Amino acid sequence: MAKLKLKTQLLFFFIILVFVHPKASKASCILNIEHSSSIQNSNCNSGNCCRDVFNEYLYALGLMANETGQIYLNSTQQNHCFPSKHLQNNGVLGCRIERLTGGYGGCSSYRKVDVLNKLGNMVSSLDEDCRSVNSGEEHEQKACSSCYRRWEEIGGLSNDGDEFNSDTHMCSFAVLITVTSNIIHDKKRVQAIYDCLSGQNYYYSLGNEQTGSATSGDKRRTRRELILIIGLVGLAAIVLIAVPIWIFCSKKTPPDLSSVNNGSCDPYCDESKISPKEIYLATNNLNEANLIGRGIAGKVYRGILLNGQPVAVKHIINDGYAETFVREITSLSHIRHPNLVGLLGFCEHNDECFLVYELCHNGNLSQWLYGKDKVLSWNQRLQIAIGSARGLWFLHTYPEGCIVHRDIKPTNILIDAEFQAKLSDFGLSKVMDIGQSYVSSEVRGTFGYVDPEYRRNHRVNAKGDVYSYGIVLLQIVSGQRVINLNSDRPMQLNKMAKFLSRGGDITEFADPKLNGDYSVEALDMVIKLALSCTGIKPERPSMEQVVLGLERALDKSIQMKSITY
Repeated sequence: MAKLKLKTQLLFFFIILVFVHPKASKASCILNIEHSSSIQNSNCNSGNCCRDVFNEYLYALGLMANETGQIYLNSTQQNHCFPSKHLQNNGVLGCRIERLTGGYGGCSSYRKVDVLNKLGNMVSSLDEDCRSVNSGEEHEQKACSSCYRRWEEIGGLSNDGDEFNSDTHMCSFAVLITVTSNIIHDKKRVQAIYDCLSGQNYYYSLGNEQTGSATSGDKRRTRRELILIIGLVGLAAIVLIAVPIWIFCSKKTPPDLSSVNNGSCDPYCDESKISPKEIYLATNNLNEANLIGRGIAGKVYRGILLNGQPVAVKHIINDGYAETFVREITSLSHIRHPNLVGLLGFCEHNDECFLVYELCHNGNLSQWLYGKDKVLSWNQRLQIAIGSARGLWFLHTYPEGCIVHRDIKPTNILIDAEFQAKLSDFGLSKVMDIGQSYVSSEVRGTFGYVDPEYRRNHRVNAKGDVYSYGIVLLQIVSGQRVINLNSDRPMQLNKMAKFLSRGGDITEFADPKLNGDYSVEALDMVIKLALSCTGIKPERPSMEQVVLGLERALDKSIQMKSITY
């Protein structure tokens, strides 16, 4: 009876939420756009309309970031600023500013402090290169070109409107909004930067602007009216089915993972389920003292199973990443290789998901490259590079179909007690059937490591992993992050390496931590190999060729060491 009463109360609250809240919560827009002539009054019938609307919207976001630290509006806040009637009358929707919607993870959820902490070098470089755009007509064109080149380097913009859904663009605009917030009181300078970037078509990556065409306008209005009608019908349907849905949800059970991917998880799933009790015992009730990592999908804890085996337990707590849980089980369940982290088991209990891996005692490659008290010798770096390359080679040539990792980066290369590299985190992986040259997919991956060609055409294949690996190989050699080789004037690693390899001093690229203890010939071999990985797709090597090239460089280094001693 008590449970029935509770369900009735919750159902009543749900109905109140659906019917009352929308009427009672006519919140005002938190952006200062009341006096924006472009946004409030424009009918977007001129060629410059969307440019002006978009620029004023960016300025308003910059003002908000300056005052509150918030970068993007979420969908609810955006609806308060641009209600449907306004969008229909003024055509602001056609300018695609709704694509700058926050709250979807990654850079779209960053606040200003996050941008400064994680993308601070990009903020500094864009601010510096755009500083002179309003210094006078004589230097204007040169300054604008420099400003736009930096913008391109940060965002990797293309003219493919669909690409804007990728996190890369949310990151690049977050950087621009942060720069705007830092100079918000110098509106002349802000406008000069916007005019420069607008003149170079920087916002056309969002899609074509509205031209005032009656046909396209009618189509948009018809679509919005249809959406409104569907929404009203759906609202009524929600109430009618609320009771059975509530009853169903209160009794729902976890999905049957053994049926995922056409049963490819059998019989592994039945044999490798771990009880919630053992998970909590292993991690001391997910004690923060055992926390060894965190990501957008959840946290990773160190633990010890009942059989005494040390493990790493990934606790997936974000509902949006349940797909990650399923993909990792189906990708790793039957795959074993010395250079892939071993999936030992899993647990799904109520709304919690756990993945249990072998523990790699020496952490990840990123910690060794950038940690203050950690140093890898030249030969250790080559051995780690070879191990991770072998893991990729195995995935790309897997007998049942090529497995594309899609998120190769230093944090996903783990190092075990014997300093052997192991690839981890298969949450974004894609499996290609035998004979397929690519599969189509939305753009996924980590900023700085995503293949530019994949960003443009959304085609997933092994060559995308090769590009990411090439960037990592340059990091292994240089000990630098993706875009901050020089803190005074950041440049992408592959561009700096290419510059030095064309007549410069290649030793300038080597990690200072090495103290010159490496073979210059081997260094040159590795850098050239890495640049071939990041070149145009048809000319990129296979991972087999990468392994063979790295092994030759290691042999050369060992020979030099034996001669020295």
